[in-house]
Order: sequence, then structure tokens, then C-alpha cells
Amino acid sequence: MSTTFRRRILAGAGALSLALTGGVVGLTGTAQAATVTTPVFENCDAPAPQPDGSGSQNYTITVPDTAKAGDVVPITIDPGASPLIPGFSVTTVNTTKITLKVGTTTQVVTSPPETVSVVAGTPLDPKSFSGTIKIPDGTEGTTVDVKLDLAVTDADLSGSVFTTTCTPAPRPSATLGSVAVEALPKDPVTTKLTPNSGKAGTAVAVSGANFPAGPVTCSALLAGAATGDTGTGTADASGAATCNITVTKKADAIKIDGSVTPYKSFVYLEDQAGVKNPVDIEVLPGPLALGPKDGQPAVAFPSVTINGKAQSVVGVFNAATVQDFRGGTLGWDVTATRTPFLNQATGHSMAKAQIGIQPSCTVTNPDSPSTCTAGTPGAISETPMKVASQAAGGDELTGGEFAVGGAGMIQLPPFMFADTYQTVVTFSIA
Repeated sequence: MSTTFRRRILAGAGALSLALTGGVVGLTGTAQAATVTTPVFENCDAPAPQPDGSGSQNYTITVPDTAKAGDVVPITIDPGASPLIPGFSVTTVNTTKITLKVGTTTQVVTSPPETVSVVAGTPLDPKSFSGTIKIPDGTEGTTVDVKLDLAVTDADLSGSVFTTTCTPAPRPSATLGSVAVEALPKDPVTTKLTPNSGKAGTAVAVSGANFPAGPVTCSALLAGAATGDTGTGTADASGAATCNITVTKKADAIKIDGSVTPYKSFVYLEDQAGVKNPVDIEVLPGPLALGPKDGQPAVAFPSVTINGKAQSVVGVFNAATVQDFRGGTLGWDVTATRTPFLNQATGHSMAKAQIGIQPSCTVTNPDSPSTCTAGTPGAISETPMKVASQAAGGDELTGGEFAVGGAGMIQLPPFMFADTYQTVVTFSIA
């Protein structure tokens, strides 16, 4: 699937246009957590004709004092006033994505939309917002630092999106907060039943992870209550546990004792008197598709008048549909590449022009068994850039219907031929 961009560069007098300055939205604090305020120097790229700017923002970060590896924990961010000074007064709806380095992982915290009244000459000081981060696996007994990697604010004005990107210097920033990771292993979980169905007398092998090495027991449940069927097994030094149980009574779940919910479902088959009529149905896998097949319409960006300065213009990528009907546990990645900006008829090109994307990915079918994750904002080049993904499910079903798109920004050099240029951005799925 390809998305075509056309850019018209005009020579001559400048035109009046509206500049929007986006600040970074922040979060509120949580109980039994550490709050730290750290000044972060940022270089901010604002939409033209608003000038770019640099300066410090006082980021106040609240995270829990301690957590376990693999935990999803709350975070709050209050960045303080933006270093940019807006040149226009206007009301916009702002959404901010703050990219954090959590240990060695990159994670994004997204604000809810906020109606903002921008006042010319007054730095934007938006409200705080809440989110979560995941403590990386394998960090037991260490301290995980949280640092700022990028702050991007999309300002929506009557359907047009103007993007401000602030990059800390150095990147990532100094430590904004830290979490002491417990030396204990992650919470024990029940991972698999083999088989996961059967009638009275069925022997089931139950698997688990994160258990202390040694003996374990397992239990069958019905509506959350123990049925009386139990079994025994062992966990090895890595925490992998296996327990054997025989189901003799009606049950709808089985767990290794000590594990956290959710437990694994078990389908109990009851014998019924009468003439049996087996009914078989074959479910065939569907496609993994990215559409529309024939490509998207061109994305409209406003024209630019040469003025001797680097300029930026913004637009929105038309959302591409992802359909994963494979009926398995596989994941997928959507990547983007582009061709150079050029006019094939005149031979003019803009080798220094860049196009970036603030990716988005949403679930469009509420029955989808999976969620999707938007990629990290960045520049699109000839090297594939991940813009969205669905993680593999392990033993769990994956798939669904999704929309992939995002805000786009073209960054133009100070001087070039006045001409119409085109680049083709291609989204691919695998």
C-alpha cells in the first residue's frame, strides 16, 4: 500500500498563516510513590511560521518506589511551562505523546485530548495526565531509571493537526525518576493446560512460570471454588513448574497453587444419555492484509513559500486498515519506507527534506482478541521504520481489525528550486 505526498514550493511574497505552540502535558501523583523534579533542556521544532526554540522544562515525575520485574506501574508527569513562546492566541485540542527510556526499553505515555487556550507571549503550561510503564523483565535486584527521550504534541485546530517536537539535549535526558526492582521473582502464573478439555478421568499436565524451585501443587476450580481435585509436581531452578492432576468432577479452571489470576480455562465434557451425533466444522485461516489494496489518496500538505529559513509543515496520514484473520498466535509489524522528494519531469529534488510520522494504531473491531501498539515517532527513510505492531500471543489467540496512521511532518531546507515535489510513502506488513 502506498501513500503519495505532493509538496508545492512557491517563490515570492509570504502568506499569513497560523502558528501553534504545543506544550507537554503532565500527570498527577500516586500514593506511596517518589516524586522528583528535574530540569530538562530541550530543542523544540515548532510548526512554521512559529519559530523553533530551546530552553529548560521542569519535569516532575512520580513513580512507585519499588516494583517487581514485569509489573505495569502508574506514572505521572508534570513538565511545567514549555520553553516555546507562542506568537498567536488560539484555542486548540492538544494530545501529547511522551517517549520515555525505562531502563533499556522505549515506552510511550499518551495524554488524553485537552482543550488549550494559547495566549500569545505566554508559555503553555498544560494540565497533568496519567499513564503506565512496564518494568522490564530481567531487572530483578536492580534500579530502573526513567529518562525523557522525546516529547511530541499534536495541536488539533478544526481538523488540521500542528505538531511540536521537543528533543532533550542530551538525548535521553538525565534521570527523571527511578524504581527499585525487587530481587524476588515475578508473580507466579499458570501458563498452559494439556489438554484443556475432557470428561471425568482426564489427566491434565499443568504448566507454570516464576515459581520457587521445589514441589508445587495444583487444583481444579468451578466458579472460583475448589472442586477437591488436586495434583502435585515440581518447579525447576528457572521457575518453570509442571503439575499433574486428574479431573474427576465438573471444573471450569485449573491453577497451580500460589499463582495469580487469571487461571487457565478448562472445558469439562459431560456424558449425556441418548443417540450421539458428532458435528465437525473446519475453521480455515484467513489472510493477514493491509489495505486498501490499491493505495491511499494523496495526503494534502499546505504550500510553502521560500524565505531563507528551514520550515516545517504538517498533515495527517490516511489510516490504513489491518486485518488479521489467521486464527493463530502470530504477531505482525507494519513498517514505512519512502522514496526521495523529487519532480521527475524537471529533475529537481530535495535531498535534505525529511518526512516524519507520529504513529497511531487503534482497534476498530471491539471483538478483536489482540491490541496493537504504535511505533516510536521518527523520520521515514529508505530503511523500514516500524509504525505499528501486534505482539505474538504465545499460547493465546491473536488477531483482529485495526487502523494504522498518524500525524505527518515535512521538514524543508532553507533553499530549493520552486517546484512541485513528490515522495511515495509505502506501508508494508509482515
